[in-house]
Amino acid sequence: MKKNGILNRHLSGALAELGHGDGVLVCDAGMPIPPGPRVVDLAFRAGVPSFAEVLDGLLAELVVEAATAAREVREANPSAARLLAAHFPGLELVAHDELKTLSAGARLVVRTGEARPYANVLLRCGVFF
Repeated sequence: MKKNGILNRHLSGALAELGHGDGVLVCDAGMPIPPGPRVVDLAFRAGVPSFAEVLDGLLAELVVEAATAAREVREANPSAARLLAAHFPGLELVAHDELKTLSAGARLVVRTGEARPYANVLLRCGVFF
């Protein structure tokens, strides 16, 4: 048994399969999930686990070279916008509809229980060397 890091076997295994350039969508409970990507649904109740908790856990285990979010997050969810700006200084902002289109190319979707709007980010995996 793992003693630290991500303990969820489905998520831990999915992360281990990712490679350079693969996309990971971390999304709120309301984001439409496109057909195709592997989905690890962590949502338990509204707000649990939160977008911030899941994102922090993922970033402790992933190398991320780029991130994309919906520009609507700035007005609709300022706390998520601040969180994303703090983690990703080069954050690309696109229209929410474009983010939904881009998410169809993700290899993995991690659904949180977040119940505030636009708490979604598409990560592009990097390499550790």
